[in-house]
Amino acid sequence: MQTLHETARNIGSWSSPPQDPRFTRYRGDGWQMVLAHPPHALRAAVVLQARLIAIGLRTRIFIGIGAIERRGTDSLADASGEAFERSGRGLDTLGDARTLGIEGSGVIPQDQMIADLLGERIGRWTGPQAEAAALQLASVDRVRTLSDIGAQLGISPQAVNDRVRGAGCATIASVLRRWETQKARDGGSGTP
Repeated sequence: MQTLHETARNIGSWSSPPQDPRFTRYRGDGWQMVLAHPPHALRAAVVLQARLIAIGLRTRIFIGIGAIERRGTDSLADASGEAFERSGRGLDTLGDARTLGIEGSGVIPQDQMIADLLGERIGRWTGPQAEAAALQLASVDRVRTLSDIGAQLGISPQAVNDRVRGAGCATIASVLRRWETQKARDGGSGTP
């Protein structure tokens, strides 16, 4: 939960001005967060999953995009609205085979296919690949250099290159950028 909470705070800094994602533990090992900018939803899911895989864990993530009627008092525990309802129902339908789903306002079948493919690809990552991918993909406005990431991980740029290539980061980053651009152009419907 600590890793998810720290990652959620970082994701909150992607918005301008930075937003509190109100990360909230839910029903034991469940959790929720809210994003101010819906086009960042898939990138957030990928980075959250990467951070967990890097420490030997995994989670299922369902993105619900829609209106929020109430953000809750101190946390999302008493929040309500379409985004939360879609997320909860969707998580119940993921089953064991899928780890990432998306549904809601402005979501088209192709978005669901992208989520399925991202979830499948991420599911193949090793811990070291996920560690490097989390750093490579966690910036919405710039690409981090291999030297930058290597310095943070204490490994050579060549070792970082092997990890990010093995993780398919170039393709994933390209898909995420194009998806974010398209969703922002479409008006960034709803709130995940």
